[in-house]
Amino acid sequence: MSATIIKPRRQRVHRSELAVPATSQRFFVKAAQSAADAVFLDVEDAVSPEQKISARGNAISAVNEVEWGTKTLAVRVNGLDTEWGLRDIYEIASSCERLDMIVVPKTGTAFDVQFVDGVLTGVEREQKREKRIGISALIETPLGLVNVEEIAASSDRLEALIFGIGDYSISMRTFDVVIGNPNPRYTVLTDPDKLGHRDRHWNDQWHFARARIANACRAFGMRPIDGPYTDYSDPGGFRACAERAAALGFEGKWAIHPSQIAVANDVFSPTLDQVQWAHDLLAALRGAMADGQGAIGLKGVMIDMAHEKLAQAILERARLTHIPDPI
Repeated sequence: MSATIIKPRRQRVHRSELAVPATSQRFFVKAAQSAADAVFLDVEDAVSPEQKISARGNAISAVNEVEWGTKTLAVRVNGLDTEWGLRDIYEIASSCERLDMIVVPKTGTAFDVQFVDGVLTGVEREQKREKRIGISALIETPLGLVNVEEIAASSDRLEALIFGIGDYSISMRTFDVVIGNPNPRYTVLTDPDKLGHRDRHWNDQWHFARARIANACRAFGMRPIDGPYTDYSDPGGFRACAERAAALGFEGKWAIHPSQIAVANDVFSPTLDQVQWAHDLLAALRGAMADGQGAIGLKGVMIDMAHEKLAQAILERARLTHIPDPI
């Protein structure tokens, strides 16, 4: 095996991650009963400074008292540069054995992750815990994107990188009012036709950031997760945004409203057609190998042993997301 192949870190089904403000206690049970793969309780951006301490207590109570089933459960703490960040990490990790992950906002350097790793390691040793708390890092500043590869390599406790498009767009001074929507100024015009008409083609202004985050994750065995689409009244726009992310290799997306969960779960799951294709391809390859062939044609497309890896990956993803085999 090549020494450059990185072993995947902890894998979880992470198609949808529902955001729940830690001040909104009435939503905790609903979140636990939702179809989201993951839930994070937010004590950062969704909480005013006056409520930070009480929100931390709410999050601790919710983690310990609500029945979360098999969901991945996380808390987004305040930034390391705030007066609350360190205490958030220590108190939540110390008090919550059920906790799966800490979400670190505005991660700018590898040291940010290593610092959180050190705090969590100390808590786990102090309490002699066997369960290890994972880390998700939000890449939501230009500094974080510049350092994304170093951040990805910083700790084997780090499981996922999340594109925090809201704060990133603010840092980039794009002045987008609705976070996640395409910007109508980021377009190109075709040359005029014979009548002088020019078509306008929209582009995704965040393609570079998403692609770089996805590549860093795949290089170091992590999950790339896309951030929020705040216009929850626009399911078509949310789906299009999720599909762009999926096309770049992302595994899931945040849901800031329960109505977005089903769309995210659908977009980031294999389709029945893909599962059928994988079965057909593996059957065809088995027949070809029995005849001593390494490459064959399938429905007019040349396939070889590289396609076997793709088919196996699709079937494994289908198994994890409970997609039934086609009859």
